[in-house]
Formats: sequence, structure tokens, C-alpha cells
Amino acid sequence: MKLSRLVIFLSVVFTIYGLVSYYIYSSGMAALDVFAPAWLIVVFKVLFIFLVFSYPVARMAGKWIPAKIADFLAFFGGLWFAAMLYFTIILITTDLISLIIGFIPDITEFTSAHSILINAVFFLASVSLVSILIFSGYLNAISPRVKNINIHVSKQVEDVKQLNIAFASDIHLGHVIGKKSLKKIVHGLNAMNPDLVLFPGDIVDEELKPVIDKNLGELFKSLKPKYGVFAVTGNHEYIGGAEQAVNYLSKFGIRFLRDETVNIANAFYIAGREDISITSFYGKKRKTVAELLNDTDPKLPVIMMDHQPIALSEASENGVDLQVSGHTHHGQMWPLHLITKRVFKLSWGYMKINNSHFYVSSGAGSWGPRVRVGNHPEIVLINMKFGDS
Repeated sequence: MKLSRLVIFLSVVFTIYGLVSYYIYSSGMAALDVFAPAWLIVVFKVLFIFLVFSYPVARMAGKWIPAKIADFLAFFGGLWFAAMLYFTIILITTDLISLIIGFIPDITEFTSAHSILINAVFFLASVSLVSILIFSGYLNAISPRVKNINIHVSKQVEDVKQLNIAFASDIHLGHVIGKKSLKKIVHGLNAMNPDLVLFPGDIVDEELKPVIDKNLGELFKSLKPKYGVFAVTGNHEYIGGAEQAVNYLSKFGIRFLRDETVNIANAFYIAGREDISITSFYGKKRKTVAELLNDTDPKLPVIMMDHQPIALSEASENGVDLQVSGHTHHGQMWPLHLITKRVFKLSWGYMKINNSHFYVSSGAGSWGPRVRVGNHPEIVLINMKFGDS
């Protein structure tokens, strides 16, 4: 990505982040000033400053500060992202209600007379509600579930009647998701006894240093599927440096397919697309699906990984039998799924287009806040049967 674009992008992000944080801060102070003692206001200010600056400091200074401190700041700073979303929803809703109430004299008179009680109840109820959402969302986020999918492909495959494909997308290894979480994911994949393991992008959460420092790559070596372990790049590999991430993870038995197709046992193909981010970061164009599959035998099944599910029709038109993707997280936190459902034809789950099967995973990990509300993390097992039904 060109420096000017990056500067503009970061400027927009931090401007929005600052404005939303100030909106929440000013609303909280307005409520506290009415009823709270001085010590509580001081606690609020200190805690607010800590939460607002934790994530940026962890990201920008993570290479120079001790790893445990960076992890600590990233974790709680990430929780603040989730809290921001729900505080903003609450505040916008209450501001709209207050605006409407302002046109009703009797209610306005009542609220003015009981402002201390109303502000105290509003502040405590808002903090309690958001805290409950964040805590329950955290418990949900650390507990990936197993999703089983059965599909049928009419192509005949000699000596192979079915294929068990395990995959985990969007793990986001780094400051927040570390060894304990990866052990759980790897154990879940091994428990599926798969023939093939796929990682369709965003294995790494941008910065590679915490992954190396924690020696997380070593855990992948315990995966021993019959046909191997394959991966593709995601947008977060590109954000943190795709070449470094690929080179590191390749040392531990993961084969990255970067606009490549490989024939497995003369029985099926695995194709892997570069993430579309290659254009933004490197100024290159990835291969079209037609170019990627140009030399394949159309009689054999094709399993393709594409991190972002943005070209489903292209895959279907070119005879891909199964595509697995991730990226969307299905919004990760309610109600953001309403956006991903508008942006992507398939935000989460299974879909069939003509003879092509698609599965978009909500992801095994999480980005930013270790919080999921309205969906859950997952690892997926696809049982792919061949031949006549």
C-alpha cells in the first residue's frame, strides 16, 4: 500500500476513533457530574484514558515493549473496541429518546426534577449492560465449535469415495490470540481425523513478532493429515507483511498456495488464490480463476481457497467444486452482521451455486476484541463424497 494511502487511512481511522471515544467520555462525564462523588469521577477518567490508549500503544509500540505488557494492553484495548460499539448504540438511542421527550412538557418537567436519580440509573445500567455483553461475548469467543457439512460432487474419483476436509479460517494469532487458543484449535482439527487441513487466510493478526516470540508455529507441526496442510494469504498477512508470515509458517509444515494449483494423488486439485489485498499492497493483480485452473483436468474435483468470498460466481462459472473462505467473521459483534450480509453474497454458512459448493466460515479466532456477540467461532469439517449419489 502506498504511504500516502496508508497515512490517509490511519488518519480517518484515528479521527473516527477519537470522536467516538470523546462522545462516550462526554456523555459519561455529563451523567457523573450530576450524582457522582469526586473519587468516582477520577476513577472514570483514569480508566477511560487507559482503555482508549491501550490498543494503539500495543500496536504501535509492541515491538519495543515487553511482550506480556503488549499482550495485556492489546487485550483490554480490544475489549474497549467492543464496549465502544455498544455504548455508542445505547447513547444514540437515548439521545434520540431525549430529543423526542423534549417536545413533551410533562415528561421534561419530571426528568428535570429527578435528574440525579435518572443519571445515576442510566450510568449504572449502561455500564452493567455493556459489561455483561462483553463478558458473555468473551466466553463465547474463546470456545470454538465444530461445524459439520456434508456435500456431494458427482465427479468420479478413482480409489477415493470421500474426503474429510478440516479447515479453520481467521485465527488471527498475535498479541490477543496465543498458545492456549491455538492448542485448542489444533486439537479440534486433529480430533476430526481429517484427510486434508486448510487455512484460508488470516492465520496471523498483522504483526508477526508476537507469533515468533511465543513460538506458535511449532504447534502446527502436530497436524498430520493424509494429504497435507495448505493455506492462502489473507488481508491481515498483507497488513503485517505477507512474505515474512508465509516464510515463517512454511517452516512448520504449512504449504501456502499463492495463485497456485496442485494435483493431489491424481485424485483432486487444491487451488489457492492470493488475497485481493495483493493489489493494494503490492500493486499486482492476482490470477483470475480461469487462469488459475487453466491446466487442470476438468474431470477431477477442484477444491479452492479464497480468503474473501467476493468472487463466488467466478468460481462457479469455472467449475470449482468446493470453495472455502473466511474474512467476514459474520460481523463478529451484533449488529455488524447486517453490514457483512449486505457486502457479501454469503456472510456465513453454506451455499450452492449451480454445481459449486461454498462455505464461508465465521472464523476460528477474532480480530481486535476477543468478543463475539450474535455468532460463534468455529472449525469446520466438510465431508465431501464423490461419484453417483
